[in-house]
Amino acid sequence: MMIYLDNAATTSPKPERVVREVDRAMRQYSANPGRGGHKASLDTAKAVFDTRTLVKDFFNMESEEGVIFTPGCTASLNMVIKGVLKKGDHVVISCLEHNAVLRPLHKLKQYGFIDYTVADVVIGDDEATLQSFRSAINARTRMIICTHASNVFGIRLPVERLCALAHSYGILFCMDAAQSAGVLDIKMTDAGYDIVCCAGHKGLYGPMGIGLLLINCDVPMNTLIEGGTGSESFNPAMPGYLPDRFESGTLNIPGICGLGAGIRFVQTKHRERIAEHEMKLIRYAYHRLKNDDRIILYTPEPELEFSAPVLSLNIRNHDSEEVSKYLSERFGIATRAGLHCAPLAHNFMGTSESGTVRVAPSVFSTQKEIQILCNALKNFSHSS
Repeated sequence: MMIYLDNAATTSPKPERVVREVDRAMRQYSANPGRGGHKASLDTAKAVFDTRTLVKDFFNMESEEGVIFTPGCTASLNMVIKGVLKKGDHVVISCLEHNAVLRPLHKLKQYGFIDYTVADVVIGDDEATLQSFRSAINARTRMIICTHASNVFGIRLPVERLCALAHSYGILFCMDAAQSAGVLDIKMTDAGYDIVCCAGHKGLYGPMGIGLLLINCDVPMNTLIEGGTGSESFNPAMPGYLPDRFESGTLNIPGICGLGAGIRFVQTKHRERIAEHEMKLIRYAYHRLKNDDRIILYTPEPELEFSAPVLSLNIRNHDSEEVSKYLSERFGIATRAGLHCAPLAHNFMGTSESGTVRVAPSVFSTQKEIQILCNALKNFSHSS
């Protein structure tokens, strides 16, 4: 049986209640919501609204209208970046960002449309990190975009303080919560986050192909896609109100219903307990591996206050892909090797040549599985 420790890419297995809800949605909610007055359409619309309300409550938002269903976190981030920014704007991002942030900004910069600055994160020193961001802000800065936690190294950013910093300069704050939603606490109204982008298929345990764009402020934002909404159909322009403005075309109903079931699963298991369980496993692995001088660990010992439950490592004189392949073929352990679509983070940590082996547990992972992983890594390091 496979030991799945690639949950930072997508959680697996999915909870049975998620599988059942996707199946039920395929059978019962096959009509198009908002496109008809018949019972099947109305029932589907209610299922979508119920999930929208669930998301609003889970993330402590002011209104369910700001809950936008998207194809994924990458789509959400592109919608924000290309919808908010205007010619001449400047953006500040962190040195740990995923390509879902870097690439759309890079493209806009290539066209001479905007500019951006990469601010360094100082591990273990939030004050220095804040100063790094502060120094990067200029008169044209429109927005700070940063990850809640690195998808490679688990490093958490002081996002609440960065949000307050942004607001002190009158600029927007957008958080990439792909790696944190469902694991770390995200209360949008309490923290004052303007926009949060989430993946549905990771810590929220939903199916692939569903994401969230959470808008908790009144921000002028152009559309990236235009089309049918079932509302204001005589208007050649998109509706100006949420969520219709950003939900063109037929929604992913099975994905939305599955996401709702995933969030209910997290609520049943309690987000805090999930985080503590996953971090306990990561800390166990860290303690087992830290005294092996052939195994490289890149961060201080992980703690929930400063890190998400993700661990990157390498074995000296070996490529990360080689190690990950060994774990898979010899022990059936699934990890992720390489650059994890986050070259900024690898450049920052000095691992751009080797990549890293990433270990990411889930609520279903066990200490026995982590023991097998550690034994396999030690066996590889001492036999090579």
